[in-house]
Amino acid sequence: MYMEKTIKELHEDLVNGKVTSKELIKESLEKSHEVNEKYNAFVTIMDDAKETEVTDNLLSGIPYGIKDNYSTKGILSTGSSNTLKDYVPFFTATAIENLNKANAVPVNKTVMDEFGMGGTGTTGHTGIVKNPWDPTRMTAGSSAGSACAVAAGVYPYATGSDTGDSIRKPAAYCGIVGYKPTYGMISRYGLFAFASSLDHCGVLTRCVEDAAIVTDNMKGIDKYDMTSWDSSNINLYKDLTDDVKGKKICYIKEICDINNYPNASDELKEHLENFKQKLELCKELGMEVTEVSVDETLLKASPSVYVVISCAEATSNMSNLTGFIFGPRGEGNTYIEQMKDHRTKGFSPLIKRRFVIGSYVLQAQNKDRYFHNAQRVRRLLVDEWKKLFKEYDAIILPVGAGPAKHLDGSKNILDESTSVLEEHLQIGNYGGFPSITIPDGFVSNLPVGLNITGNCYNDQTVLNIAYALESKMEYKNQIAKEVK
Repeated sequence: MYMEKTIKELHEDLVNGKVTSKELIKESLEKSHEVNEKYNAFVTIMDDAKETEVTDNLLSGIPYGIKDNYSTKGILSTGSSNTLKDYVPFFTATAIENLNKANAVPVNKTVMDEFGMGGTGTTGHTGIVKNPWDPTRMTAGSSAGSACAVAAGVYPYATGSDTGDSIRKPAAYCGIVGYKPTYGMISRYGLFAFASSLDHCGVLTRCVEDAAIVTDNMKGIDKYDMTSWDSSNINLYKDLTDDVKGKKICYIKEICDINNYPNASDELKEHLENFKQKLELCKELGMEVTEVSVDETLLKASPSVYVVISCAEATSNMSNLTGFIFGPRGEGNTYIEQMKDHRTKGFSPLIKRRFVIGSYVLQAQNKDRYFHNAQRVRRLLVDEWKKLFKEYDAIILPVGAGPAKHLDGSKNILDESTSVLEEHLQIGNYGGFPSITIPDGFVSNLPVGLNITGNCYNDQTVLNIAYALESKMEYKNQIAKEVK
């Protein structure tokens, strides 16, 4: 199976004539239909995808997937919502245009949580995305379809977006790599906005090297996105190294100490024990590893901060979804009735709940108590992380409280004490920090991951640490195998 290879291996096979771009596309499309039938990973499969010329660019001629919140000219782009179920854009997102220039070949649009608002992969209008390791478990979200497809071997990479952990947690649950670079390294122009101050474009791959290759091709300053910046002097792939001797990393006691979880499940215990072993691996690689402490009250405030800020920004960003400009028009005798009908019928209950929260916290009488306070706490959390980055090159932490949760919820143990462990990746979005999740083992025969986050613009350091760790583990480029 060619699609189970890395980008460099595929490029070599293309250049040496072992396979053609046309043959890769055929294999990827066949696999797309197979995976869609089993796991429901795609909104659209582009059966008419055409081969491209193979050039010096490592991505040329190779298929990939696009999360369905990236605008693609002439191709259905739904954001996995009924409000845009028939929307075909007239322009393409800058990040995708950049991949087009590299002669990369998109073959499908992947299912996501509706408009990126969800962490389960269960709220897309086309249905639930199942985990390719175990279909009774979730993939996490919102980049659910992208994570599932890459893990299942449909292609070596897919685009994602990350507002709270939407690339990095699905990567952990699916046993692959999920990377969101520094805010603004990749233009957000053409990405459907959820919460603009938190949204990051990024990538899901099966190895760190591929994440560097793809990001190098997606990134760049863009006149259409005022938050983008010039990263032309950064060459993530070229400067990738596993020499991390002398790097200083830290982990946070309040998040990693098993004693903080009085009702810890066996899976959580095993997950944290597994993480401790990876700290020893860091030391073997020549890195200094230090335990640090962060105010637990501040950490516990993070999930609430996320809800308030993301819902407020979403309410504002999605006020244009009226049924007049995009999507199917609602019914009614007046434009107010038509708009109300469109939004009531078009959005799922989860989205409507978020809009209600967003509208409430932005009301004049509530704004200071909720929205402004959330912004203040966001600043305190970012300052705390910045303080750590003055002394340490990166923060390393486990992702979530174990492997993927059960879709039916029957065996999920809801424990309030693990909320920080589940949600700490949001802080990477508050500060716009580069952050990568890599697989670091198995719990209950299912993949789990660890996360490395660094200071803004220190993407190379973050990737190098991940690359070095990956080289000492056995999980590089792994393909999902269903647990029997």
